[in-house]
Amino acid sequence: MTDKHEGLPVKGYNAQTEAKVAIVNENKMLEERCIRAAEAIQQTPGMDPRMAALAITGIQQSFMWLNRAVFQPGRVDLPEDE
Repeated sequence: MTDKHEGLPVKGYNAQTEAKVAIVNENKMLEERCIRAAEAIQQTPGMDPRMAALAITGIQQSFMWLNRAVFQPGRVDLPEDE
């Protein structure tokens, strides 16, 4: 499908194809499953909640980079560039 979603009203974000949006939506669901698994460990007695918190942060960072690889936001022009 070649239809594009409008870009976010944020500089650097562009219109995205249905396929890219579908990929990122799948990634978001996978990210949520991973975070919930880590949260379950974090709340289990005898487990180290700090390490689980670090794992959650790592999961969030990893998916952020993965989704940026898909959407490829660009750099922006600054007022002083004119």
